[in-house]
Amino acid sequence: MTKEHMLLSSAQNERVKLWSSLQEKKHRDRLRMFIIEGIHLLKEAIFAKAQIEAIVYDADRGLPAEILELQDQVEGYTEWFKATTNIMGKCTGTTSPPPVFAVLGKLSNDEAGLYKPDGLVVLLDGVRDPGNVGTIIRSADAVGADAVILGKGCVDLYNPKTVRSTMGSLFHMPIIEGDLKGYIERAKAQGIDIVGTSLQATQNCYEYSWKQGSWLVMGSEGDGLSAEVEALVNETIIIPMAGQSESLNVAMATTVLLYEALRQRKFNQKIIPVHQPK
Repeated sequence: MTKEHMLLSSAQNERVKLWSSLQEKKHRDRLRMFIIEGIHLLKEAIFAKAQIEAIVYDADRGLPAEILELQDQVEGYTEWFKATTNIMGKCTGTTSPPPVFAVLGKLSNDEAGLYKPDGLVVLLDGVRDPGNVGTIIRSADAVGADAVILGKGCVDLYNPKTVRSTMGSLFHMPIIEGDLKGYIERAKAQGIDIVGTSLQATQNCYEYSWKQGSWLVMGSEGDGLSAEVEALVNETIIIPMAGQSESLNVAMATTVLLYEALRQRKFNQKIIPVHQPK
């Protein structure tokens, strides 16, 4: 049975004021904490053994059964609270608050396996839309990429919209925030291809061999790659367009390229039709 948890009902409560401040990047950076919302993300955090500082659930709805079942897997230092719906909304900045949210310490990512000779890494240069960044992280996770690196000008990984868009994938792989130039130069020194998209490219994404170590660099839709990063790219490819669309958004384009990499690496076998033509 769940033990009684403290009820939070006042917006003046110090914890409530601290947690609601995490909607702003400056406070997330200062406190090195962020918020995740909903049952799915909390389950992913528990499975990943993330540093969960506090778990807060809606007092009217009660602790969700799926989280109750995992209580024994939550570290002993985690604090548990119940809160009014108003406080749930204040801390998450949402008009329709989730049944549960959690306060986490920022993730620490191991860079030890970043420069694998056959690695697949996604680098984002100035991608500001949180939905796109979250979707790209989710796609990179889906194809088994080794890491995602967020460079200058990218939206904060811990922006609530970015976190939601990852659907938990931020717990499955290293997501690194830093200066792309240093990472790229080290990768190139180890023979890894730095791949970018270009309308002037002479090879399409299906002709390029993704089987060797490849770091895919993607820029924002409006500005493309910065001059500094573009100068470091040594392979350019284009996604062929058969219809009349001028372009794909950055999340869709990245997903297309990542799945071609997955196809070549894992599923590049001759397909034999089940029914032979007569």
